[in-house]
Amino acid sequence: MDELLPGMLHLSRDGGETLTRQLTDQLRGLITGRRLAPGRRLPSSRRLAQSLDVSRNTVSLAIEQLAAEGYLSLSAGRRPAVAKGLSLDGGKPPLQGNRAAAGRLKLSSWARGLPQVNWPPVHAGHPRPFQPGLADEREFPHDLWSRCLRRAARNALSRRDRSINHPPLQQALLQHLAVHRGIKAEPAQILIVPTAQAGLTLVAGALLERGDHAWIESPGYGGAHVALREAGAIVSAIPLDAQGMTVGSRKHAPRLIFVTPSHQYPTGRLMPIGRRLELLRYADAAGACIIEDDYDGEFHYEARPVAALQGLTPSPRIFYLGTFSKSTYADIRIGYVVVPEALVETFELAQRHMGMLTPVAMQEALAEFISSGAYLGHIRKMTRLYKGRRDRMLRALAAEAGDRLSVEAPAGGMQLLARCNGPANDRQLSARLLEAGVVSRPLSSMLYHRTGEHGLFLGFAAWNEKEIDQAARILGRIVR
Repeated sequence: MDELLPGMLHLSRDGGETLTRQLTDQLRGLITGRRLAPGRRLPSSRRLAQSLDVSRNTVSLAIEQLAAEGYLSLSAGRRPAVAKGLSLDGGKPPLQGNRAAAGRLKLSSWARGLPQVNWPPVHAGHPRPFQPGLADEREFPHDLWSRCLRRAARNALSRRDRSINHPPLQQALLQHLAVHRGIKAEPAQILIVPTAQAGLTLVAGALLERGDHAWIESPGYGGAHVALREAGAIVSAIPLDAQGMTVGSRKHAPRLIFVTPSHQYPTGRLMPIGRRLELLRYADAAGACIIEDDYDGEFHYEARPVAALQGLTPSPRIFYLGTFSKSTYADIRIGYVVVPEALVETFELAQRHMGMLTPVAMQEALAEFISSGAYLGHIRKMTRLYKGRRDRMLRALAAEAGDRLSVEAPAGGMQLLARCNGPANDRQLSARLLEAGVVSRPLSSMLYHRTGEHGLFLGFAAWNEKEIDQAARILGRIVR
């Protein structure tokens, strides 16, 4: 039998894997495939080396590795043997009736339902007009950001504070939010999370019991619907009027309310101060908490934006949610949550338990980027640029599809909603646009109550005037 083993081994000298690695892998495969039975002795290292025309050291290293892994037994003065007691089924052909069953795993009901959820939208390849939610990464100061990252990386060994929420970033971000969004908090109340969606999941998981009622806007943000359902909530879709979420008597009082008051997602409407105060009074009376998602509240074009809900009241029930991926660009996927002061310790524990942690070096780089004034300078530049692109988009859509689409001009943000005039199927329109190279989201996929509305959700921030005009011509041709 010793003479047969070299014939089972085929070592290549083409410069790829080392001979030792090849020999180790092939011997392991023969053992796991039961072609070398437990207890069988291998040739001596000298003899096997001669048969394979390799050095004895190559064979010895392979045998030592397999012995360390438990595949071979070594004893003084005796040849290596395949270890006994191995229970390996790799060489057994599977029973025909069990082949399909072996490939299936039992998934949770949540995982089984994922294919039916239309969120998050995924578009393969490079971003294309009019994909919503994207900043123009071509306009971002990448060189300056790279220097911030390099300095943060070099500081790793000297960094004494290893908090999961980096105090310099908390302080710098709070100073910005207090001035520009009216946030009232202490730095420690800001939790830094991997994404805004992670922050939403964190809050929902910490506040909701299975069976609690939660409200979302309709049309609204699909990520909120997913996170609240995952937390076990019974989610109610609250229709919008011209001022945003309608607040009134409902059968079940909510435990949690999710709103986007600065630029409602997807209509872009600004919730006026009267409706904001009405919502705050209702939440206080019902004992409900509010998640305020200010996903692109940095960009406002008509007047100074209304202060965030969180800054209007000392209520301990408001969780303010934000992200850097819209104000900078998509690769900086870092979000933050301003939590009530009394809950900071609990939420930091929850943050650790759920693994929603962000690299400290990235946090330190962001702290420098904000403190240096580069962040605010970039926002001001992009606000001017995006306003021009919004206006260009409005003109282009009016010229190419004004008879088929009614467009709501958003007061801010990075995208707009074009509603279909007359009967239409926005999902079919969106699919045809995608085939032509234009990305959109159908309004019907963001509606959570019964309605016959159809439309297209279109981003304008990431595209220059030439790209907007070209994509608008394609859109106009298809909707006509």
